This record gives sequence, structure tokens and C-alpha cells, in this order.
Amino acid sequence: MQKREALKKRTTFETDIEIYILLDGQRQIELDLPIPFFPHLLKSMAFYADWDLNIKARGDVEVDFHHLVEDIGIVLGEAFRTALGETKNIQRYSTQFIAMDEALSMVSIDVGGRSFLNYDVSIGSQKVGDFEADLIEEFLRAFTNHAHITLHGKSWWGKNGHHILESLFKALGKAFKEALILNGNTIPSTKGII
Repeated sequence: MQKREALKKRTTFETDIEIYILLDGQRQIELDLPIPFFPHLLKSMAFYADWDLNIKARGDVEVDFHHLVEDIGIVLGEAFRTALGETKNIQRYSTQFIAMDEALSMVSIDVGGRSFLNYDVSIGSQKVGDFEADLIEEFLRAFTNHAHITLHGKSWWGKNGHHILESLFKALGKAFKEALILNGNTIPSTKGII
């Protein structure tokens, strides 16, 4: 079987990003980016997805973190889609619930080639440390658009922003792990094509 991996780079006037992903990895994760808290979420997702993930990213963080967070979503989405390759032999769907203390989050994904994000996470503009929690929606929108997946993310309960977002990213990782399971040479669609 060919490795499901990809290396993607993107350089703009605002950001410079390089991402390597191996979907059938061993949780070898290296993240080099000048943003607080966000690497913790990415590491949680990659760990529970069993990915190898390397991200080197720089950007105009003196303005704020928006450009870099969104562009990481773009590049990670492109890398994911390239690494995935053909989708005819994957499980395709997964729904996962993860609890973390008082927080409970749900993620449901369809790796079926259509981009859509439904983000229902109640944190508002709350900061987690110096990180603006509302940037997570921007990251996930950029990621889903470029990965060509459908993603529903919802926080059912929670008061602590750290717990809510971490449970969401752990659920996302577990959903990827299940949805990307290879299941022979079948096409996971009643249409016969994805």
C-alpha cells in the first residue's frame, strides 16, 4: 500500500507555512508555530487520529493570530486531501463524543468530497490564555473547505474554554481515525462514486 502522506507549503505576504502529514502514522508530532494554546489543540487532534504531523509556521502575529491560524487550516486541508488520495476504500463516516471534565463535545464527519462546516461551540470571544477561541471556527472553515470534508462540531456542555476546545479536537482526531480506516476496495457511496 502506498503511504498516505503529503508535504505542502504556502508562502504569502502574511504567512509562511510548511506541513507534513502521514495519515497512518505513529503519533510523531512536531509543531513549531508562534501561537499559544493552538498547538496543544493540533497535537491532541493528531494524537487521537494516529497521524504523524509536522508544522512549521510563521506569520504576522504582531497584527494578531488570525492570518496564521486560517492559513494553517488551508495548508493542513490541502495536505490532508493530497495524503488521502482515493476515497473509494475508506470507512468515510464517523461521529465521536469526548468528555473532558465538565465539557462534552461531539464531532461528526463525512470524508466524502463535499466541503461544509457546522460549528456550534459556545465560547463566544472568550480567550484561552492569549488565544482568541473564536479563531477555531476560522481554522475549521479553512480546513474543511480545502480538505473537502463535511464537519459538524458541537459543544453540548462546558464552562472552561480550554476543556471545551480540547474535547472538540480530541473528538475530531478520533473521528478521523475511524473515518479513514481502510476497508478493502469498496466505494462508500450508494452512487458508486464519491
